[in-house]
Amino acid sequence: MHLSNESIIVILVVGLIAGWLAGRIVRGVGFGVIGDIAIGIIGAFIGDWLLPRAGIHLGSGTISLIINATVGAIVLLLIIRLVAGGGRFGGGWRGRWR
Repeated sequence: MHLSNESIIVILVVGLIAGWLAGRIVRGVGFGVIGDIAIGIIGAFIGDWLLPRAGIHLGSGTISLIINATVGAIVLLLIIRLVAGGGRFGGGWRGRWR
């Protein structure tokens, strides 16, 4: 598989935008440029796997790629928040059942 320079730039830009949006929605701030790109790219894989199984098809184009990656990144951040429990990502489930 060969990716052109333009494809790599599109992947990085979509990852950056999606990671930043997910960080703003879930946590209220971003994670820095590298963190946003990483969360956005991993979120794109999650969204690409999850949305078709849920019967959601967004079509093609850059906007649909960003939405897909953002939904996946939000799912990723929520899972991290649940698993991590406390610390940087917030409360988790600890202390809620007392």
